[in-house]
Amino acid sequence: MATHAVLNQAKPLIDYNLFDSDTLLKDLIKRYGAEWAEDRLKGYGFIVGSAIGIGIANDANAHPPVLKTHSRFGERIDQVDFHPSYHHLMSASIAAGAHSLPWTDPRDGAHVARAALLYMAFQNEAGHCCPVSMTYSAIPALRKQPDIAAIWEPLITSTSYDGRFIPYMHKTGVTIGMGMTEKQGGSDVRANTTKAVPVGAGGPGKEYLLTGHKWFCSAPMSDAFLILAQTEKGVSCFLVPRFKPNEEKNAIFIQRLKDKLGNKSNASSEIELENALGFLIGEEGRGVPAIIEMVNHTRLDCIIGSAALMRQSLLQAMHHCHHRSAFGKLLSEQPLMVNVLADLALESEAALRLTMRVARSYDQADKSAKESQFKRIASAIAKYWVSKRAPMAVAEALECFGGNGYVEEGPMPRLFRESPLLGIWEGSGNVICLDVLRAVSTNPNTLDAVVDELDSALGRNRRYDMFVASVKHDIKALKAAPATKAAAAARERGARRFVERLALALQASLMLRDAPEETANAFVASRLTNAGGYAFGTLPVKVDAKRIVETAYPSRAIAGHGSGV
Repeated sequence: MATHAVLNQAKPLIDYNLFDSDTLLKDLIKRYGAEWAEDRLKGYGFIVGSAIGIGIANDANAHPPVLKTHSRFGERIDQVDFHPSYHHLMSASIAAGAHSLPWTDPRDGAHVARAALLYMAFQNEAGHCCPVSMTYSAIPALRKQPDIAAIWEPLITSTSYDGRFIPYMHKTGVTIGMGMTEKQGGSDVRANTTKAVPVGAGGPGKEYLLTGHKWFCSAPMSDAFLILAQTEKGVSCFLVPRFKPNEEKNAIFIQRLKDKLGNKSNASSEIELENALGFLIGEEGRGVPAIIEMVNHTRLDCIIGSAALMRQSLLQAMHHCHHRSAFGKLLSEQPLMVNVLADLALESEAALRLTMRVARSYDQADKSAKESQFKRIASAIAKYWVSKRAPMAVAEALECFGGNGYVEEGPMPRLFRESPLLGIWEGSGNVICLDVLRAVSTNPNTLDAVVDELDSALGRNRRYDMFVASVKHDIKALKAAPATKAAAAARERGARRFVERLALALQASLMLRDAPEETANAFVASRLTNAGGYAFGTLPVKVDAKRIVETAYPSRAIAGHGSGV
């Protein structure tokens, strides 16, 4: 029996170029000196926005990895098997240089170009971005031990993805994972109980045997891991390969894969080490400083990923609203919905502007003490705020679909499940805020680079000027606080509010300097004052919300493809 015709439904958003269709991303690439990478970005944007690329992403999540602890003959193998779609994702991202571009082509703008690649990768499929990110982030840590880096860096930076489970010296490229947290310590890595003893005299670059249990080991199929363990001198950092130099399997035993809320395509695991061979990176007892550069770079990727999820959820919502009618007209023509979409567009734009400004500081840190200072503190500030805003923005975008947004066949449930992870990965909100306080305590002038950034936008908006004045008052009070337990407790209680205000001020300064005046003023009015409400869709009535939506939704680049034409 024939059913009724299906009317008034948006077609899937497919076959569009994630780079060419993103006007803001293209502008930021030029603004921050990465226009030399445009061809690379266009090529990758085509892949991840194509119907085939989107289908591969869906398959990778529909078929999560499987742990095989033993072979059929009873041998312990500790192998993680992936659906072919996962390997396709890894191959495309690594071929594009999302894991290595700043290390293989360290010209000005390389971190910004690489951030754009990962920004598009996250929009396509977030799970595979975890091993891509850790592989990228491992290089600064390994370079603290040049003899080890000399062996591994050529394989790490190779643009040839090799997913085979074989010794690293026989592969065309490798990926790197990480094992820091343990069940009794979590973010308090100094409470780790994993032990490392030297095989001989010990020392930087030398062999140690590690024994312990890691509650979270990210990407257990990686070819090597940066792992923290205790020596006689304290927490130390080690590179622990899956296969030893003699090609024997190392004593790394995967106990289970975590059954996670989201990030389904990526394997996260619990592992045990039983005299596993590792190589000391840096000095004994200096494991946290050795690995901190890896952590800082993965925090940058948390910011990138959060901004990407906002962008993709906004794009999906706008596409739906431009093709769905209710009460006699398109949703995109209804004033209240336009207000919601415009508010989400402001949030997405501010997130990406801050993300790319932080990425720019990674390009400039070695050339400028000010940029190095900005990189240190802004990475934490942006990581806290952008990752906090992502779940709220994605949830609001999902609501634009009504019931359709809650159905697993569509893209929104996966985007929503991914959105909380980046607030947890590499330090939850409290850990990040405490890190900001620690940085200021160690060097009271740490925030000077942020203040300089804020000062550069003064005079453009009266409300902004007043907000910055109050932020400067907070900074002055923080520096002047007495060194007492009561004052320390008060600082800690107010840490989230302090970091939030810093983040909003940074976003507003970027919007005022670089965005259209009306858009920037709308952001200031809705975020820095009480002119907006607490939920999305509460922009002041005077804001030209329709123009903001039209700017964020490039109909010429998207509408024809996404509508099925």
